[in-house]
Amino acid sequence: MEAIKFGTDGWRGIIARDFTFDNVRRCARAVACYLVDSGRAAQGLVVGYDTRFASEHFAALVAEVVAGHGVRVYLSSVAAPTPTVSYAVLNKRAAGGVIITASHNPALWNGFKYKMHYAGSAPPEVVAELESRIPPSPEGIPSLPLAQGLERGLVQYFDPSTAFLERLREMVDLERLRRAGLRVIVDSMYGAGAGYFKRLLDGGATEVSELHGQRNPVFPGLERPEPIPPNLDQLSAAVKEKGANVGLATDGDSDRLGVVDENGTFVSPLQVFALLALYLLEVRGERGAIVKTVPGTGMVYPLARLFGVPVLETPVGFKYVAPKLLEEKALLGGEESGGYGFKGHIPERDALLAGLYFLDLMAQSGKTPSQLIAYLYSKVGTYHYRRLDLEFPAAQREAIQRRVAESRPETLGGLRVERQDTTDGFRFTMAGGAWLLIRFSGTEPLLRLYAEAESPERVSRLLDEGKSLVGV
Repeated sequence: MEAIKFGTDGWRGIIARDFTFDNVRRCARAVACYLVDSGRAAQGLVVGYDTRFASEHFAALVAEVVAGHGVRVYLSSVAAPTPTVSYAVLNKRAAGGVIITASHNPALWNGFKYKMHYAGSAPPEVVAELESRIPPSPEGIPSLPLAQGLERGLVQYFDPSTAFLERLREMVDLERLRRAGLRVIVDSMYGAGAGYFKRLLDGGATEVSELHGQRNPVFPGLERPEPIPPNLDQLSAAVKEKGANVGLATDGDSDRLGVVDENGTFVSPLQVFALLALYLLEVRGERGAIVKTVPGTGMVYPLARLFGVPVLETPVGFKYVAPKLLEEKALLGGEESGGYGFKGHIPERDALLAGLYFLDLMAQSGKTPSQLIAYLYSKVGTYHYRRLDLEFPAAQREAIQRRVAESRPETLGGLRVERQDTTDGFRFTMAGGAWLLIRFSGTEPLLRLYAEAESPERVSRLLDEGKSLVGV
């Protein structure tokens, strides 16, 4: 059988072709052996799943294999967001967690995420440990039927939402949000976050309505459950039609947040990250480092100077961000993809807490999302951003890498190139702070081009010239 390799956040594959019961069994065996070998088996393992096709059955298989190795399993009784399951690892004091989810990938995909005992994504060295323990075949892997595991007490069902909702109530003043009188439309994208915002905010002047709140593994009307355009067209239309103050969207496993302003205009993840930093630094008066990934916004640098805090940069992936959040006691960490983690919570992306914080910023400032962006720009200057996802023939990957690595452009987008680096992909930084990044996705077969500059026109020029560099 083919070797299984974990990408930016776990292993993902196409259901029935790559993501099969046999391959999930192999991954579960690796986790069980890792827990036994590391001496943490007695703490048990949390297992959760999202709303994708057959996710609950894959999760049950993980529980059977892990229990077959004598390790206690806390198995979610319902589909649950990734941050909810991650928090359960802390709440149960478990050795780790497995979540069956492919997050924002198209409907044909599913995935296997592993979370550490501190509730964060596995770092590269642990990923290597897991991969080294994946057997070449599913033959002979010990397994305990679920019914027997439940009967013996080795498997226990639980609802991870209970403790998680209590945690969110500690992190933000929900009564203030209920009194704020905001009109909020939530697009749950048929995912595991369905119903959470309504449960948290119902009962006051704030009104929450929901799109796509039912389970549908096909994700009809969406290219994929990723909270970016064009997947947010229905949310944008609903915000304009109903005169809502804001639209919030959560991806398939609710670890990524998308925001639409009161005019139905998409607020980019880079703008959201900068606004969340402004909220924590100015509104809440907190201090701490800001952790950004390579394609993260340059807006955090002037913000950090303004409030006297450092900025730390990592490659893409919360497996790199989480250790910085913990080691540096950082205020927040964020990714260009819309994932944000916060001090005092879990070192993991949490779209639900991020959404509550964004609403609290609106409530306390009295500003709409577009007014908040204008206020942000008054402090840091004007920034615009766009990302292109390009499909490419797999056989051309090495040629593309070589072509970009050997390129030495003097100018891009009409600006002088001041620096090139390969921290994660190929980044070109121009005079004035504009930048272009070219990198391969770590979770799907895509080539991604990112650009940030002072105008949409400059961003378009950078992306066009980036496409010329890669030759796709």
